Amino acid sequence: MVVDFEAELWQWDARRADTWTFVSLPAEASEEIRDLAGGLRRGFGSLRVRVMLGGSTWKTSIFPDSARGVYVLPVKRAVRTAEALHIGDVATVTVELIDF
Repeated sequence: MVVDFEAELWQWDARRADTWTFVSLPAEASEEIRDLAGGLRRGFGSLRVRVMLGGSTWKTSIFPDSARGVYVLPVKRAVRTAEALHIGDVATVTVELIDF
């Protein structure tokens, strides 16, 4: 499954000592992913993905966010730097589920 979307970068507030930056997957896509994944879950309910954002491609995991009701994707500092992205910017993202 491949999901193309645009989303605003946001910072996770739960751990202010660390700066974790995420984008949220669309609600409809998150629901479809939950249905597709069924009971398949790794640590923290994560699912492995391949991500394309601008000229950057990497493998990581998406995580369910019960507060938002969607999956969230961490965007590492190296990607944000390479793509000149900051908190509040909107990015075009492609997420492909892998390991299914």
